Amino acid sequence: MNNSWRDYNFILLAALVGLTTFSLAMVYSATLHDPMTVGYFSRHLVNLLIGIAVMVGITFLDYHTFQSWTFPMYIISVVVLATVLVYGNVRGGAQSWIDFGLRTVQPSEPIKLVIIMVLAGFWASQERFSSQWRPFIGSVLLLSVPLFLVFIQPDFGTALVFGTVWILMTLVAGMTITQFGALLGVAAPVFYFGWTYILAPYQRTRLLIFLDPMKYDPELKSGAWNIIQSLTAIGSGGFNGQGWTQGVMSQGNYLPVQYSDFIFAITGEELGFVGTGVMLVLLGVLIWQALDIAANSRDLLGRLMATGIAAMFLCHVLVNAGMNMSIMPITGIPLPFVSYGGSFTVTSFAAVGLLQSIALWRRRIHF
Repeated sequence: MNNSWRDYNFILLAALVGLTTFSLAMVYSATLHDPMTVGYFSRHLVNLLIGIAVMVGITFLDYHTFQSWTFPMYIISVVVLATVLVYGNVRGGAQSWIDFGLRTVQPSEPIKLVIIMVLAGFWASQERFSSQWRPFIGSVLLLSVPLFLVFIQPDFGTALVFGTVWILMTLVAGMTITQFGALLGVAAPVFYFGWTYILAPYQRTRLLIFLDPMKYDPELKSGAWNIIQSLTAIGSGGFNGQGWTQGVMSQGNYLPVQYSDFIFAITGEELGFVGTGVMLVLLGVLIWQALDIAANSRDLLGRLMATGIAAMFLCHVLVNAGMNMSIMPITGIPLPFVSYGGSFTVTSFAAVGLLQSIALWRRRIHF
């Protein structure tokens, strides 16, 4: 057993510790005076502990092990997503959850990481054909089934993450300018068809209100109220914030799902520009280190896995922070390592474990 830790990414670990500290503080504050969230902080602690255990376990696995599991993991993921459409519970307008009694799980969250591993494994197996059409079309087909199943739940946030992950991974894998042009040519009519014939009017409104809340939702019924409350909370925080657990909006429970979707707004109100700035810097360090691990990976498989994880975190940060500030559409997407949530919390820690595995196995370290 080689106990060398020279390739373990301690900067990534430090960012994770900092973000977890933010998470404990803000989830506690966001659930402090809401009778509907009694016990949420304790459950969040449990989710964090489970996530840490999973992260440690995956850290010491050779990430190449997952390549042989990608096909069965993909089939299981598709079956599970199809099952959700039949037996899943509806929350926030999306049929995305499965209730196991003691615990409710959102399968699309861990499937994000599965899709990253599946695409990485596929592209790695097609490395010598990277500039040809076969791996490009194959990756599109692999993505299309889970993407469609998630889209019709409808879970637009997860669908957006899937798309972002695929685009950045295929760019790293060797997508050519011609293939990229073909992608744009196909994407335009598909987007038009989905927007016109698949989305219901209220769903289109929900995606448009960030442009002008009062224009698209003058009666404040489709999400404009959430945007107004979020902007009010962030604006009232100013530079230093109103103080931890002292926010008027947060402690009055004026924001929906403030412990998850709108935790950025709560942080802005209570910790101000300084607090949200530090939190965003830590999230930036997290993504930067994921990309650094990708750049220093010893093979295409590790490079693509790390790139996919970076893309996943980047999309979550941009969409969550963006919707809180009314520069992105409102979708139910959590802030990595800060928001309350079992499924995505555990998935995020698992992703960091995979990143550390890629870093440690860069020089073929064996445990």
